[in-house]
Amino acid sequence: MSNGEVRVKLPHYVSEDEARTLLAVKLFEVARVSLGKAAEIAGYTKPAFIDVLGKYKVPVFNYGPEDLRAEFDE
Repeated sequence: MSNGEVRVKLPHYVSEDEARTLLAVKLFEVARVSLGKAAEIAGYTKPAFIDVLGKYKVPVFNYGPEDLRAEFDE
């Protein structure tokens, strides 16, 4: 396997597309990849991936309380 390629034996009830989508959602959620890269991994356009994130209740923007205060105080 080359760098960047992972092989995993999935249970029969988890499709490759579902696994790829879940991986992309989690990588985005923990800020390991950008929105664009996550969408690419999952095989979606950015707008479609934003919808997927909504389905899994993952915010597109992750602002903490201090970030929000700073944003609104400007």
